[in-house]
Amino acid sequence: MKINPNAPRVGSVAAKDPFAVAPPGHSLTEDNSKWAWGRPPKIVDPEQALNNAVASLKKPRLRDEMFKLLFTGVSVEVLVEGYILQAFHEGKFMPDIGLLIKPPLGMYIASMAEEAGIPYRMFENDDADKQGIMDDKTFFTMMKQNNPRMFEFIRENINESIREGNMPSEPVEENFMTMDAPVPQGMAMPQQEMAMEEMPTEEMEMPPEEVAMEEMPTEEEATI
Repeated sequence: MKINPNAPRVGSVAAKDPFAVAPPGHSLTEDNSKWAWGRPPKIVDPEQALNNAVASLKKPRLRDEMFKLLFTGVSVEVLVEGYILQAFHEGKFMPDIGLLIKPPLGMYIASMAEEAGIPYRMFENDDADKQGIMDDKTFFTMMKQNNPRMFEFIRENINESIREGNMPSEPVEENFMTMDAPVPQGMAMPQQEMAMEEMPTEEMEMPPEEVAMEEMPTEEEATI
């Protein structure tokens, strides 16, 4: 028996037969009852699943471990998804029940962190609340391609407004530098008093010419 020196080594990736795998759908023909997730779930009510999750979070040991993870920077979203995945593998409930309890469970964990003074991140990605939102550039680009008449109408109105001198102003971010300083209670002045201070008083200064005329003597005083 001759050995081919160019043949791939037994056990290597090259020697693996690409057709020696299970066909698609093979797992559906097997009995998955040996796995917990392959059997009917223990909980089918979302409210009951949420109550069980909240009760488990109140245990001191699990609560302390959760606070440690929040301190290390793990987001609330990751904690909730980890709990749902583990509960599914243990056969507690199906994934659809986990998706239903995900928002309220995340809010409860956030409230626990706020009460304990624990810093936390709600989402794993900082821009999670902005994903899926169409920006203005994409909006006008799609309008120009799909609805050119409306695009020309809007552009003409904007140009006409600019020609009239109505320049669009950029939004100013509100922060502690742009906010008006609060006036203390004792220093607040009523509007009537402010109006009285702004009004001129009755004793008005006379012009220099009138003052000079009053100081000059009359003809009778001059002859005497």
